[in-house]
Parts: sequence; C-alpha cells; structure tokens
Amino acid sequence: MKYILSAFIVLFMVSCSADDDFSNKDYSEENALEIQAYISNNNLNAYGTNSGLYYVIEEQGSGAAITATSDVTVKYKAMLTDGTVLDENLEDMISLNLQYVIPGWTEGLQYFNEGGSGMLLVPAHLAYGSNDYQDIPGGSVIVFEIEVIDLKVENEKEILDYISENELTAQASDSGLYYVIEEQGTGEQPNSSSEISVIYKGYFTDGTVFDHSNDTGVSFNVSNVIEGFKEGITYFKVGGKGKLLIPSHLAYGRYGSQTIPAGAVLIFDVELLDVN
Repeated sequence: MKYILSAFIVLFMVSCSADDDFSNKDYSEENALEIQAYISNNNLNAYGTNSGLYYVIEEQGSGAAITATSDVTVKYKAMLTDGTVLDENLEDMISLNLQYVIPGWTEGLQYFNEGGSGMLLVPAHLAYGSNDYQDIPGGSVIVFEIEVIDLKVENEKEILDYISENELTAQASDSGLYYVIEEQGTGEQPNSSSEISVIYKGYFTDGTVFDHSNDTGVSFNVSNVIEGFKEGITYFKVGGKGKLLIPSHLAYGRYGSQTIPAGAVLIFDVELLDVN
C-alpha cells in the first residue's frame, strides 16, 4: 500500500480539519503506555522526548546532519504496534523534505545522520491524529523502521562495484566523478563552456539505456548539461573515447526526473568528435 508517503504531505491539514468536525480525543496517555509496552515487549533501547515521540538508534550514521528543513532519502516500513503493516518501501529509495511530513518524522529524523537507521515510535498527535485516516484507525501509534540513505556513500559503492565487475581502469576526481579514458584523443580539449559535438549513450549500472545520440553525434554547449558530464568531458580531447560514471549529486540528485530514478548513478559512453 503506497499511500503513507503521499499522506505525509497532506496529512497535517487533513487530520486537523477532520478533528475540527469530530471529537478531538487526546490519546497521549494511552499512546505513551502503548509505546512503553511495545518497547518492553521487543527489548528496545529507546529514548523518549518531551513531545511524546520515542526513537531507537541502531546506527547513528556518519553522513550529514539532518535538520527540520532537510531533504532526505529513506527506506522505511510503517506498522501498528500489533504488527499490522501499513506500508513499506525497503527496496526503492524515496526522497522527501522534512517540512512536509508528519511531525513525528520531522522531529525524529533529526536524531540521525545520513547513513543512520533505527525506529520511530510515533504517537497519534504526531502522526495521523484522533480520527480514522484511510486504513489507519484514529488514535493509532505508528512504528516506523527507517534507514536514512547517505547517497554519496551508496553511489560510490555502486560505482566501485560496477568498475570491479566490469574490470575497468577508472580515475576519480575530487567531486566524486569517476571516468575511464579508453582513448585520450589528440585534438582540442574542451572546457566547461565549449560548444562540442559528441556521440554518447547514457545508461544505469544495470545496463538499462535511458538516452543516446545518433551515430553521427549531436552538438550542444557543455554549460547546459549535468555537472558530471560538464566536468567529465573536459578530461578528453577531440578523438577521445571513454566512460563517465556519475553519482547522483552530479546528475539528477535525490529526486531524479521523469526518466531518472531518485538518487541514480548514471554512466555515459562518450566519443568527443569536435570542439567548435
């Protein structure tokens, strides 16, 4: 059931307006007892906050600190304390901004760094309120198992695995870009604002092609392309060939695009034909 994250975005207005129309019961005491029983029954090392939220840190994470306005990329599982699964997204990454999620997430994720994992035990007043919301009974405590993805670390591992599996000789730049020079070329070398002609093919690490030029190449200004391509093409001269292995922060970022998944590593085969 893939409604939880979309519900995050509209939830606070929905639950507040619903509570205006119906009885606004305070479940705080009941929820606190329910959470404490869940912690005890599952032998969790949990911390409580003044808001009523409880959280469990399994891995703190060594990446960037998270704030109330951060963009984060997560994997998660949401369930009731009786084990009923409401939603889960443990395979694919989801990106969101913490200004637009339920208060329990806005607060709770700030106790982690990127790369961290653990649990959030969220009482109703920090989640879906005192009234029924879709399949969530009013007053429910929601338990979230979460993993906050450190995209730079994950992307680099994916790139290094690809390099190893394909026996490539690659070089790394300070930006996080990896590149393979198959032929250096002997002509002019472009810069970040050059007009170039190039043959290229873009694909993911699983081999799925998302874009390609024709066999005679295309022309464009380097300043108009993603950062990884803009940097990478400058390592070649006219006549050069190779690969660019681009992490998401130098491509389409944690949100992706219509054809590029969130946080995706991109690979480009390139042949530089001309610098105009």
